[in-house]
Amino acid sequence: MSVLFATICRVFLRYRYSAIITQNIASQLTHYINLTPKSVKYNINNLKYIHSSLQVKLFSNMPPKGSKKTKAAETKDSKTKDKSVEKDVETKKEEETKEKTSKNKTKDEKEKGDENEEIESDDKEEKTEEKKTSRGWGWGHKRKADDDGEASKSKAKKKRDSIVESLKDIDSSVKAKTSDGKVANFKIASWNVNGLRAWLEKDGLEYVKAENPDVFCVQETKCDISKIPDDAKLEGYSNHWLSGDTEGYSGVGIYYRTKPIKVTEGIGDKEHDKEGRVITAEFDKFYLVNTYIPNSGRGLPRLDYRTQEWDQAFRNYLKSLDKKKPVVWCGDLNVAHKEIDLKNPKGNLRTAGFTEEERDSFSDTLKEGFFDSFRFLHPKEEHAYTFWTYMMNARAKNAGWRLDYFVLSERLKPNLCDSSIRSKVMGSDHCPIVLQLAL
Repeated sequence: MSVLFATICRVFLRYRYSAIITQNIASQLTHYINLTPKSVKYNINNLKYIHSSLQVKLFSNMPPKGSKKTKAAETKDSKTKDKSVEKDVETKKEEETKEKTSKNKTKDEKEKGDENEEIESDDKEEKTEEKKTSRGWGWGHKRKADDDGEASKSKAKKKRDSIVESLKDIDSSVKAKTSDGKVANFKIASWNVNGLRAWLEKDGLEYVKAENPDVFCVQETKCDISKIPDDAKLEGYSNHWLSGDTEGYSGVGIYYRTKPIKVTEGIGDKEHDKEGRVITAEFDKFYLVNTYIPNSGRGLPRLDYRTQEWDQAFRNYLKSLDKKKPVVWCGDLNVAHKEIDLKNPKGNLRTAGFTEEERDSFSDTLKEGFFDSFRFLHPKEEHAYTFWTYMMNARAKNAGWRLDYFVLSERLKPNLCDSSIRSKVMGSDHCPIVLQLAL
């Protein structure tokens, strides 16, 4: 017994730094070394098993009998083993970090609901999505050039076909009427395209041709005006683009048949205008304000800026215009005003776009003499959404948000013919909205 015990101790001390000894064996060895003589008697079989295991795992790695290592060689082996241990520890830490990150992400997604990742349809994330789309494949994977090209072409064609297919129900010849029978004579369409270049590649202009609006407003172009593609031009329309100081971020634009009296960029405040979010076109009978309102972001880092600074400054801007002419304010307003305006209101009370602060701020703007044209005509219509996250098949499930609006001056109510949502039109994570007026 004493010989067996001494052998185990010698082996343990000789290989105490070796990565070969697993944590399980080490713990068992420590346990049996601390046994009393009496307990050893009853655990002798287990002790022999440990001794046998150590012989297999450790003695097999000892140098052949009769061979000797120099001190330098032993030092080298020791350093190599130390590095191996350190590497194993680092690898384990990395795996634990990845696992923890994955669990946190899964938890966040469950708490926020199917559509929550949408809003986080945030600008930076959307940039990442656009980069992935343009590459046609994810990072870290290599493909043959020919295969990649064919796959990209096939994917692009599929997207173009889906857009064309989604337009078949649009009949631009149908004219809506006001409550007293006046026929609409001015149509405005608005669409957050989530990246102008990607939208153009998917034949997004086919929608404009099918809808045939007098004015078409675009949000979130994510394209510097110096890099607007030539194929963004559309016969019969002129256009005006605005981008922010940060390339690939925000941006708005308008297409128009009849040239406006004047086109103004921004709201006249340098602090708020640097992101390229507002274009105003003045027409004979009204102002058209095309906007991409700031998103409060995941975790609401911009909530105070959005509600206490931007919204107040923009509200004052709208009021100043409304004193001169009626206002048509359209675009992605990044707020679901009422519970009816999103699929999962209870799960998104502290999600950007549905916080109490944002909703109250929007209500404050409406109180200044404006109204939500869609809700005015369809006060109880449910499941009417304009945005769906790309994740979790949200659009197929219609798990979305109504973030896009036409907000009008109160005195335009008699001129309102229709305010509709083109929910079947594909090409972005948002869909177009359409306004018809009798002016």
